Amino acid sequence: MAGESYRSTPEETTGLPRGIKYIIGNEAAERFSFYGMRTILVVFMTKYLHYMADSGVGTEMSDAKANEYYHLFVAATYFFPVLGSLLSDVVFGKYLTILWLSIVYCLGHGALALMGGAGMEPDSWLVIGLVLIAVGSGGIKPCVSAHVGDQFGKKNSHMMTKVFQWFYFSINFGSTASTWVTPILLKWYGPHVAFGVPGVLMAIATITFWMGRKVFIHVPAGGPKFFEETFSREGVSALLKLSTIYAFVAVFWGLFDQTGSSWVIQAENMDRNFLGVEWLQSQIQVLNPILVLILIPLFQLVVYPAVDPIFKLTSIRKISIGFFLTTGSFAVVAFAQGMIDRGETPSIVWQLLAYVLLTAGEVMISITGLEFSYTQAPKTMKSVIMAVWLFSVSLGNIFTSIVNNQIQVDGITQVAAVVKSQEVGTEGSENDWTFKTAEREQQEGEEGPGKIITISGYDGEFGTADDITMEFDSYGTKKSVATSEDAVLKEASALIEKQFMASDADDAKKTLPLEEEATTLLADLKDSYGNPLTYKQLSRDKFRITSMGPDGEPQTRWDVILKGSVSRAEVSDPDAKTAPYTWLEQRKIDADPENGRKEVDAARGEIASTEISNDITVGGQDTLEGQEYFWFWTYTILVTSVLFVPVGYFYKERSYIQTEQEGSASDEGDAPSTDQASDSASTDS
Repeated sequence: MAGESYRSTPEETTGLPRGIKYIIGNEAAERFSFYGMRTILVVFMTKYLHYMADSGVGTEMSDAKANEYYHLFVAATYFFPVLGSLLSDVVFGKYLTILWLSIVYCLGHGALALMGGAGMEPDSWLVIGLVLIAVGSGGIKPCVSAHVGDQFGKKNSHMMTKVFQWFYFSINFGSTASTWVTPILLKWYGPHVAFGVPGVLMAIATITFWMGRKVFIHVPAGGPKFFEETFSREGVSALLKLSTIYAFVAVFWGLFDQTGSSWVIQAENMDRNFLGVEWLQSQIQVLNPILVLILIPLFQLVVYPAVDPIFKLTSIRKISIGFFLTTGSFAVVAFAQGMIDRGETPSIVWQLLAYVLLTAGEVMISITGLEFSYTQAPKTMKSVIMAVWLFSVSLGNIFTSIVNNQIQVDGITQVAAVVKSQEVGTEGSENDWTFKTAEREQQEGEEGPGKIITISGYDGEFGTADDITMEFDSYGTKKSVATSEDAVLKEASALIEKQFMASDADDAKKTLPLEEEATTLLADLKDSYGNPLTYKQLSRDKFRITSMGPDGEPQTRWDVILKGSVSRAEVSDPDAKTAPYTWLEQRKIDADPENGRKEVDAARGEIASTEISNDITVGGQDTLEGQEYFWFWTYTILVTSVLFVPVGYFYKERSYIQTEQEGSASDEGDAPSTDQASDSASTDS
């Protein structure tokens, strides 16, 4: 870049800025890369990550833990816009900041594609990759959308809304394609390819952006002027006013981004056959960008013009309406989850309805908010205000991550991955669990001896009735857990199985007992401490029976839990036998040739008779789950919606555009404000 001279002020033209085509092309490829990896992230962490090591099988990640990590990643992605805005507005300017951080972004995708390679644990590759992507993607976010606005002068500022719409179209085109494609890549070609392809697209995005360097408007960094304006009376006033609005918007993002976490997990227990297509679990997220492409013109051409003469739709009012639409969307998924909790298999159409409401809320909050933020920001603070807007996304996801962290109860599965790596004869503690290890005899078909881990129970002493024993085979796979409550829990499971099998319905239509029925059925059973057992149905084919354990308190780390799972007899599909193995099926077979093949064959329909299997563990449950989880978020956004009404009422909008004299501004109506211009682009720029 040294020696090259670039234009720093917009051309005096009424036409489209010449650099826009490079920004639009870059954005489509960059959004493909980001949403491609993000779409499959939760499914990868819960179903693939523990199979990524060269040898052995790790501990499976729980749903709540995956939700926690997912939202921490999203939070980090939307925190680093603060760094990007400072680099852009103070030091390098937008162009160089975008270019260099895009390279960091590419390195992050490379780390994910190399996950499971020699020399480093998969978890470490995952963390490195996600951190680099968060820095790169987050750092360029406030710069890219502001860079779009910088290309316009006073004569063509009227075209800004149209370009922002195309900009948002490119975002959704890229995210739509990747949301559909990457789950397919993950299923058939595995994580290396599924994460690698988005990395290639990010490299293409970076090259495309570099190609436009000679026609871009390069607004120089503000340097000291940035601090002067930021901490001026006008700058502080703008930040404080907008931050009040953003605090409420943060709650919206805490819910919206759950479409990539809790909604994906819910989809596993739904009938995903829609429009004649059997959708993959994580592909459901493609509904959002598709609906955006439909709802943007619908709102711009029909809804807003029809409502405006009756009820003036200011930016604040649009955001307020968006909150209430979001409330409705989560009420729908909460209702659908209630059906799952009762053993039903609701159609994915329920999520489609929820997506319509949520995406309508997004159009009225996200798209409005981005242009609103740009016009409300003083001249040299464009990237900073964008960063604060994006930081609201980070705050919302931090809140969601904290909730998912707090609802997790520590359990032996959380410490097994660390404990089983200890040498035989080791004694120590991990997360306040005291343990000791011993060698397990080599079993037939295993490559060597396994390991026995004994955890002292509630009394903290070894050799007493509340000890917990885990066995691992030579592959590092947990084979069994033994506790003092095994006998009564298995007796309870046998009663549930007997009730299930007693139904006259065909195997495919048999149902597990509901909680009230099961409570009566198990009323005479007590654990070894005299406490009653509790039963909870989790889905059509899954249930849980719990002993409160030696402490006599529910939902603690000492709860002994039996997880039951129904395998229903199916007619074998001849085509299923010869169909090629997916990446995960092949990995299961490679990791445990005997049991892995049995599991794969059963999943393909090779089940001779209906049976119920069970697995016993200690702790590790979630205190907020199922329908209660979704109702919690529904009430959260409802309260936010109500409280925002008076706050929005007293907010006074004031607009700034890029070509005005430094420090000048116009009240609403003097410049292209959010009321005069159509809504423009999403937070995900």
